[in-house]
Amino acid sequence: MRNSTVVGQYSPDILAAELDVVFCGINPAATAVADGHNFSSRSNRFWEVLYRAGFTDIRLRPEDERQLLTYGCGITAAVSRATPRADEIGVAEFRAARPDFEEKIRCVRPMTLAFLGKRAVVSMLEDRHIAFGLQPFRFAETTTWVLPNPSGLNRRFTLEGLVAAYAELRVSLPGRFSGGRPLERPPGNHREGV
Repeated sequence: MRNSTVVGQYSPDILAAELDVVFCGINPAATAVADGHNFSSRSNRFWEVLYRAGFTDIRLRPEDERQLLTYGCGITAAVSRATPRADEIGVAEFRAARPDFEEKIRCVRPMTLAFLGKRAVVSMLEDRHIAFGLQPFRFAETTTWVLPNPSGLNRRFTLEGLVAAYAELRVSLPGRFSGGRPLERPPGNHREGV
């Protein structure tokens, strides 16, 4: 497996072997590289969504990202090149990144891989008909979900819609999920913006 791009103290990978779920972003944001932590933009809702969906029992901050491993969760990116905006990554770059990305996932063997947004998986698999939720296929021999991207630029999903979509994944792991807290009830309709 090739090493992830590391700039200063930043790496897009917060990984360990056999995690319950690895959340896969499109690529590192320039703000993440500058701050040294994933999902560090003030407008990104990732950490709030994980907490509200029950993956963590406290709201982690970007600088606490390594604690995510204690909850059975990890983070990676489909493409390791950082950009100011994810839409700067094109289809050809996703396809070129696929072999190394698949090798990385096979090496860490998570129970579930959750793509954050459709762009990476749609481009890698060349299939425009991928829906949100549990997928009928396995990616890199791993159960695969597609969740809405928590970026602040993704306004098609409200915070409540994001929480409901992520909670659906979390409750699908009841027997093996090692962290988090139960939700009293998932808010909102996660199918909005489809």
